[in-house]
This record gives sequence, C-alpha cells and structure tokens, in this order.
Amino acid sequence: MLKNTFIFTLAILFSCSPKKEMVDLIIHHAKICSVDSTFTFYEAMAIKNGKIVEIGKNQIILNNYESEQTINVNGKFIFPGFIDAHCHFTGYATDLWKCDLTGTKSFKEILDKIKNYSKDAPMYWIYARGWDQNDWDLKEYPNKKELDKLFPSRPVFLKRVDGHAAIVNQVALDLFGINKKTKVKGGSVELKDGKLTGILLDNAMDLVDKKIPIISDSLAKKYYKVIEKKCFSFGLTQVHDCGVSEQTIELIDQEQKDGKLKIKIFALLQDEPSYYEKWLKKGVYKTERLTVGGFKLYADGALGSRGACLLKSYTDLPNWNGFLLNDSDRMYEIAQKLYKSNFQLCTHAIGDSANRQILKIYASTLKTKNNKRWRIEHAQVLNKSDLNYFDKYSIIPSVQPTHATSDMYWAKNRLGEKRIKEAYAYNDLLKAAGYIALGTDFPVEDISPFKTFYAAVARQDSNGFPTEGFQKENALSRKNALKGMTIWAAYANFEETKIGSLEKGKMADFIILDTDLLSCDLKKIIKTKVLATYINGEKVY
Repeated sequence: MLKNTFIFTLAILFSCSPKKEMVDLIIHHAKICSVDSTFTFYEAMAIKNGKIVEIGKNQIILNNYESEQTINVNGKFIFPGFIDAHCHFTGYATDLWKCDLTGTKSFKEILDKIKNYSKDAPMYWIYARGWDQNDWDLKEYPNKKELDKLFPSRPVFLKRVDGHAAIVNQVALDLFGINKKTKVKGGSVELKDGKLTGILLDNAMDLVDKKIPIISDSLAKKYYKVIEKKCFSFGLTQVHDCGVSEQTIELIDQEQKDGKLKIKIFALLQDEPSYYEKWLKKGVYKTERLTVGGFKLYADGALGSRGACLLKSYTDLPNWNGFLLNDSDRMYEIAQKLYKSNFQLCTHAIGDSANRQILKIYASTLKTKNNKRWRIEHAQVLNKSDLNYFDKYSIIPSVQPTHATSDMYWAKNRLGEKRIKEAYAYNDLLKAAGYIALGTDFPVEDISPFKTFYAAVARQDSNGFPTEGFQKENALSRKNALKGMTIWAAYANFEETKIGSLEKGKMADFIILDTDLLSCDLKKIIKTKVLATYINGEKVY
C-alpha cells in the first residue's frame, strides 16, 4: 500500500512540474554585461523570434527553457552588439574600387602607388583616397605638377583622408572648366603665386567629385557584403550611415529584404535640396533592419585641412578662420523644416565658430528641452561657454574618440595652447549633455570599435602614445564609453527600447568576446577578439 502511495505521489509531482518553454537559442554559463540601468551581469539568456525572452541565472534559464541550440560559452564575456553612431558604411564600400592612400608618408609614395594602380584601374579616372599631409615630413599641401607629368591626358582625383580636401591634375580641372577665376561658396580653389595648385577644399571638390562616374549597382552590392563582414568581425551590429543618397538607400533596402544584408543601418540622408520636400511628405522610413530617420547637414570642413570654422584665426595660419559650407540662413531654414517633421537633424560641426552657430540655430528652433534628439556630429572644438546648450535644448553630442588620438600630433599647431584644451573634450560634453554617442567615422578612421573604446578611456593611440594620455582629464570611464557604443548610441536614433542593452523583450543583438572590456588591462582592449556576433538571435559571424 505504501509503495503504491509513493508511486502515486511521484506521478502527481511529475505531472505538476512545469513544462519547459521551447526557444530558439539558449546561451548559458556566460558573463553577460547587460548595460541595463543597473549594469547587472547575468549568466544566461533565452532567445525566441529574435528577442530575449528571459535573462538571469543559469539555473533559472535552464530549468524553464529548452532549445535545440543550447550553447555553453564557458565563462566568455557577452556584451550588447556595438553600434557605430557615425560612419560611412556605404561610402566605404563603394570606395573599395579606389586606390587606398591611407598611411602614406610622402607625396612621392602616393605618386608611386597611383602609378601602379593606374595600370589596372577599373575606370579611366584615377581616383584615390586617404592621404594626410600631416603625416609627411613636409606638412604642406602637395602641388599638381608631378600629377600633370605622370598623367597628361587622364583625369586624377586624390581625396584627403577626411574627405574635405582633394588634389586634382590639370586634365580634371580643364574637364570641368575650373580656372583661377573659379569661386565656390563654402569652398576654395587654391592658388599659389597666382597659379592653380590642384588643391580643392570642401565644396570646391564637388565641381569634380560629383561628376565622376559611379560604380554599377551590382558592384556596390558586392562591396556592401565585404564591409558588412568586416563590421561583424569587430562586433558591429548596427551602423549610423551618415549622408546617404536615395539610390543607395534603395539598394540597401532591397538587399536586406532579400536576406543578403543582415547588418542594421540607421541612415541619414545627404543634404540634397530635392530630398526635403519629398521625404518630409513621406516621413521616416522603417523596416526591421533599416531606418531612414534624419538628414546630415554640413556646417564646416575639417581641422586637418583647415576648413573648420574657428572663432579666431588658425594659430599656424594667421588671418584664416576657415569657413562655413552652408550659410546660416539656409541652415536655419532647414532646421525649421525638420522641426515640423519626425526627422532628426544631425549636423557636422568641427570648429568652435561652426559649433556655436549650429547650437544657436538649434536653440532658436527647439526653444526648450525636447525629444527631437538633434545631434552635433563631431562637436570637436567648442568654446566652454557654449556647452550649456546641450542640456538646455536636449542636443546629443556624437563624437569619434579616435579623432582625438589621430589629430593630437598636429592639432595644437592649429589651435594653440589655450584652445586645444577645448577640443576633443568628451567628458566635458558628457557632463554637459548627460549622454554621448560614440562612433568611428570610418573610413576616415579605423573601423575597429575597440580602438574607439581604447581612445575614449586611455586617450592613447594604438601604440600606447602618449604614456600619460592626451588631455586625460577628458577621458571617459569604461562604463560610459561602453554606453556610448551601445545604449546611448541607440538612444541617438530612437531605438533604445529595442537595442543597445541586453534585457527581456529587446532584440538579441549581442557579441561574445574573449576579454572583459570593463576590467582587463588597458593594453588588452585593442587586442580583444570577437568570437561570435549575433543579430536578432542569428549568428552572423
């Protein structure tokens, strides 16, 4: 009788035990940095239909869920997928046919490279990008004389690393009627001793660049996949692609819908006058992986090419303050248009004068605290008296920490002893705004978010220079740097409820690393390896 009672009791217990819920993926025995409001670390998570259905201790997840795909990661570190809040994903891709001049140490080296490139160049044009005269012994703009000798009948266009200056040969100048009398608003055609040097600054580049034939759609799609793979290898699950054409958006949209492109893209439309009326009627475009949610506007150029607009003259070029690429009236008009829409306004501003003008335009339009989430892209040099605008008008600083560690070798020459202290001031910006979005600006800088993280917290380049860190007082804490690459970057495009942290109900965008970025030795950050990248619970790398 007792035996029968025992068996009956066991049967009741087993029949009452809850049935495990089937899910698509279980990750367990991990160190999961959630980047939630409390920065909680978890051990396991269950994923279904691309979302996190539960996150917690190993025992809870394994007791309540089962899956055909259950992975023990053996104590590896899991973080939310990185978000690059400012880059040029499609531009980088379609630049792959061009000659890469990154890291060249002299104009002679450039000439040698393009001479070799010209033999098998896919187009008649010789198009290259990536040179930086600041890396040369003679830190001056080159002259087109040698280009004219090498290519007397073939057009040449060599764009500077920041995309704000270029050198062209005489053939290219003649092709588009550029001469000593050519004037361009928001740009300049350089003359030296009354002769054309071939240097075109900012808007003057458009006289040539916009007329160079573009690559085919099929080749562009091929290159998108190449850059996507590179992004995944560095743990990037979303990129904010800044200044994109309608044609590019159509290509990206189709590739994503066909399942050929998995990366998530937040696209900022380029400042094309015809786009405003059309897209303001259309509204924000949103799919599972693509959002067309804002416009990229240029206030000024770059510091390296002396196109950044400064309040006072460049220290190394007296009586020159740089210039605005758009006049204030036009920028104000665009701000007014976008204020009435659900599109974000994201403005490139480098110099302290450009930043001040944009901040004032934002302020006069926004009027008070708000949820428009307008952004200043780069926010590189700011007079300290202007920092209050960020909090007062809910403006987001979107910065790229590797700019600081790339520019630090020559930026002081441009700005002088006092003004350099107001440049690349990321911690000051964070304190002023309450949040900060971090990106790379690739291909201007390296695509690696680990270099972004390292530059933000160590204020050193990849070689560990300078030992004490560049203006270390403006370093970000590790937690804040991580937030800038995840949840704050998601906030910068209205997606903080979907991505940017690992929480129940959010999309399962995460990466598995071999290193704990929050506690490892600083030198190990750049060497961190991505073991796996997941988007919507799907392993993409």
